[in-house]
Amino acid sequence: MFIQTESTPNPATLKFLPGQTVLEMGTADFPTAEGAAVSPLATRLFAVSGVSGVFFGTDFVTVTKEAGVEWDHIKPALLGAIMEHFQSGQPVMGAGAQAASGHAEHDGPDAEVVGQIKELLDTRVRPAVAQDGGDITFHGFDRGVVYLHMQGACAGCPSSTLTLKMGIENLLRHYIPEVTEVRPVAV
Repeated sequence: MFIQTESTPNPATLKFLPGQTVLEMGTADFPTAEGAAVSPLATRLFAVSGVSGVFFGTDFVTVTKEAGVEWDHIKPALLGAIMEHFQSGQPVMGAGAQAASGHAEHDGPDAEVVGQIKELLDTRVRPAVAQDGGDITFHGFDRGVVYLHMQGACAGCPSSTLTLKMGIENLLRHYIPEVTEVRPVAV
């Protein structure tokens, strides 16, 4: 098994491509070790000293390291953990655990606008941020303000504010006049 690695715009996060499906659909975000118990793979990765976050996409795994930890010191152990997991035949997610579909539900008077926001996020934004090892999902819409949740390599990325304001906000405002601002939200 050959696992490719790619750097991401977030220097604290590295993207691993195992060459096979990680999740059939959706994503799974484990910002802490406590939440990783539902995933045998995430549990293995958090067992590596210095790991502070794990994120799964359809064909990739991103790992975020703690400050002060060098990639050269933990990357071999992470590659080993990913390889061992896929060779073991264990599932990525445990029984009953679900990958997230992404966007928060929203109904009410703004349902049509929210539908347009989600459509633009799914077709224009999410594929681009998945290339960088992350995901951005809709969290809410209130009086012109779109609230987005950043995951994986996007969470804590130094360029995430620029991505939100200059990229996503401009895109949404261009296509949807009701949107006035985009703000990040921590879940």
